[in-house]
Amino acid sequence: MHLIDTHAHLEEVADLDGALARAKQAGVVAVIAVGSDLASNQRILEIADRYRGFVYPALGLHPGNLGDIAHQEATFRLIETNLDRLVGVGEIGLDYHYRDARKSEEVRETQKRAYSRALALARDSGKPALIHSRGSWQDCVDLAQELKVEKAIFHWYSGPVDVLQQALSAGYFVSATPATEYSEGHRRALLHVGIERLMLETDSPVAYKGVPAEPAHVLKTLSAVSALKGAAADVIAQATTNNARKVFGM
Repeated sequence: MHLIDTHAHLEEVADLDGALARAKQAGVVAVIAVGSDLASNQRILEIADRYRGFVYPALGLHPGNLGDIAHQEATFRLIETNLDRLVGVGEIGLDYHYRDARKSEEVRETQKRAYSRALALARDSGKPALIHSRGSWQDCVDLAQELKVEKAIFHWYSGPVDVLQQALSAGYFVSATPATEYSEGHRRALLHVGIERLMLETDSPVAYKGVPAEPAHVLKTLSAVSALKGAAADVIAQATTNNARKVFGM
């Protein structure tokens, strides 16, 4: 089976050479390396150059890493300069789970401005947006639709089913993580996502049950999705890999 890890923070993965070698041995044929701020984006480009043909870059600005205006401007300049090299714009989005965002409308508005700017880059370049939407699901979907974004992947979605249905109706995708094994919100959402709108990821090196993820662990995601949906692993693998190839233009 050929698999694609559609969301990994490779700049944070320990023993990157070893992790990518293990991924290849596990049947992973490509990894989408996502950035979240200026420094990580720069590192992602270096990693993608080093592992050309296996690691594909997506640059973004995570809502938890916005920083000051100078940092935002520098980050967007880097993304804009490298758009032709990218397979996606992300990780971008909104996060109202953070305490400051819950308490401050100004913080939420700052997130929305950065997210909207990133969405416009994705739309205008024809690249998919890789969207973080924790606690902000409705606003994330609404803004993507208002800005007429055609291609988007909602990463680790665990929000309301009605908002999910809105995203799916807009033609957007959802990516499953190893948390499919145990996260009630994520599992509930994935039950409503057909395999024609599904992708697999690891969010490496996020830890699941205390174990840091690496791209080879996309096999764990596959196994959990297969069990959840009662579908053969090879069917899930083929569909999700085909989806990723099509959406990311690989």
